[in-house]
Amino acid sequence: MAKPSVDWFFFQYLRKFTVLDVDGKLVLHSHLPPINSRAYSRFLEHHLLTKSIAPSHAQIGVTNICPQGCEYCYNKNRRGELMDLETIQRVVRELKELGVFWIGITGGEPLLNKNLAKIVEKIGDDCAAKLFTTGITLTKQRALDLKNAGLFSVSVSLDHRNEAEHDRIRKYPGAYRIAMDAIEIFKNVGGIHVSVSSVLPRESLNEGFLEGYLAFLENLGIHEAWLSEAKPSSAEFWRRDFVITPEEHELLLAVQDRYNKRGGMTVNYLGHFEDARHFGCTAGHKMIYVDPFGDVSPCVFVPMTFGNVNRSSIRDIYAALVERFPTENECFINKQYPALQKHYRGDYPISNEESIKIMDEISHTPRARFFQLLYR
Repeated sequence: MAKPSVDWFFFQYLRKFTVLDVDGKLVLHSHLPPINSRAYSRFLEHHLLTKSIAPSHAQIGVTNICPQGCEYCYNKNRRGELMDLETIQRVVRELKELGVFWIGITGGEPLLNKNLAKIVEKIGDDCAAKLFTTGITLTKQRALDLKNAGLFSVSVSLDHRNEAEHDRIRKYPGAYRIAMDAIEIFKNVGGIHVSVSSVLPRESLNEGFLEGYLAFLENLGIHEAWLSEAKPSSAEFWRRDFVITPEEHELLLAVQDRYNKRGGMTVNYLGHFEDARHFGCTAGHKMIYVDPFGDVSPCVFVPMTFGNVNRSSIRDIYAALVERFPTENECFINKQYPALQKHYRGDYPISNEESIKIMDEISHTPRARFFQLLYR
């Protein structure tokens, strides 16, 4: 049994979501495995019932190739030699050995990796696999192959309900139609939790846009709307006017909670999880990111490296990370981007040496409520 205070906290958190039955998989939201799965049992055993200092979530970039040109892409400036299939599969194994029970597959565009189904299969049924995709090159057979390999959830990128505006944001004519077709293909395959992931710039953070957009998404018949504000994850956005304000953050929290009380499509705002009243920012502590070239970062939005899987084991790199990332009560990159700006030398990710200097200079905020209770 977990401590009563932890049990009560988690019970209160779970009540903010309605369980969806996705062909027998009982799903709260896409960043937790189905609650009737082996992966969820591993979560309970290794991360809730014990004070395990280990990662629970990871994302892996399986390619850097993507024909779309989103200006806020967190991967666009990273360089190096791509990991091959054998390396990716080894990384998956090492992550699971550490305690990871949820892996997000990202890129670039993951569908452009011909071995994608093999990667999903390697993740296995004791770890949830979620795919982030634009939908480019998707076919019905490819979607069926991913389902049969064990894909739990897919999140199709869609940033606006207006076709021309979405294509403009993505700098790719036809991006909207590709996304809409991909949503339909995944829905029709069945057995996969289908969501839309939307990155929201500050100008869209108002009641009018959000209510209209969520109504549009619900009409698509998807299971979830996964929302995040645009993050200052590259040098051109390291400025205060780009970063979400506390008032805008509270607005998104209220929209999620209000919407989820109605039932139906789940609204899953990343900042809700990161809020001080919930889990806070777990970058480098419970979450890590392995980019397409093997560099390991605290999360996808933080362009710092603490090692490379081609030269070190995930276990050793994580030990260096967790020593410096204790969890805190707000998003690391939203708060600390000025420190990255100071040490940026033109390369992505920022080198291990400069990353260590950054961490030596900054001060962390207190832990969020969950980790205060868990580590008490």
